[in-house]
Amino acid sequence: MRALQIAATGMSAQQTRVEVVSNNLANMSTTGYNARRAEFADLHYQQAARPGSVTAADGTVIPAGVQLGLGVRPTAVSVNLQQGALTATGGDLDLAIEGDGYLEVTLPSGLPGYTRDGGLKRSPDGLIVTSDGYPVVPEITIPDDARSISISAGGEVNAYFNDRVEPELLGQLTLAGFSNEKGLEAIGSNLFIETAASGGAQVVNPGQDGLGTLRQGYLEESSVDAVREVTELIKAQRGYELNAKVITAADQMLGATTQVR
Repeated sequence: MRALQIAATGMSAQQTRVEVVSNNLANMSTTGYNARRAEFADLHYQQAARPGSVTAADGTVIPAGVQLGLGVRPTAVSVNLQQGALTATGGDLDLAIEGDGYLEVTLPSGLPGYTRDGGLKRSPDGLIVTSDGYPVVPEITIPDDARSISISAGGEVNAYFNDRVEPELLGQLTLAGFSNEKGLEAIGSNLFIETAASGGAQVVNPGQDGLGTLRQGYLEESSVDAVREVTELIKAQRGYELNAKVITAADQMLGATTQVR
């Protein structure tokens, strides 16, 4: 009774789908979060009669054959790279990326990480860091006596002082781009690391080589569409129920077989 195993793979697939949807809904308020989508493929087929094979009786070619599918399997959890809406915050160190690109940070291991969460902070030493304290690359330090700072669309960071008219250029923020953004590995805390699938990072100034620009005083909201996610949740729930009914039907068929006298 293959139906038992086939329906079990279907229930497992729908469970994975529900888990992806639940993670999307949980991150509706996460800055810079991109919604995920579960993708599936059918399993291999048992060839009871191969298409195009010749029958032994008269040499007739079988036009379709008999191919029995054995279920479904998850292939990927793909990232929807749609940009979220921008929300005005008024913070000097709040940055939204308009377009493609990631801010580069230095992880505790010394390796580079990448994020679209522009809710930056100032460390006790004046260094520009993420909410988790990871320094932004290139490192920029804000002087203690700076009255305010200004970050241009091209990434130039300027500081203003009470005793000066002209601002002081503190540094230049950059953005990192990838040939395959969906190949980045998410490690939590709104951070990604590059992989062989994503390719290496191409680091340039904002607005160059097709990358986006920076907007000071704004943050990028999550791109999760609540209506779409609830619809996906309902479809996954119904798919799970239908596969459960198949298992029930197969069990009843097996029960009828054991009662044959």
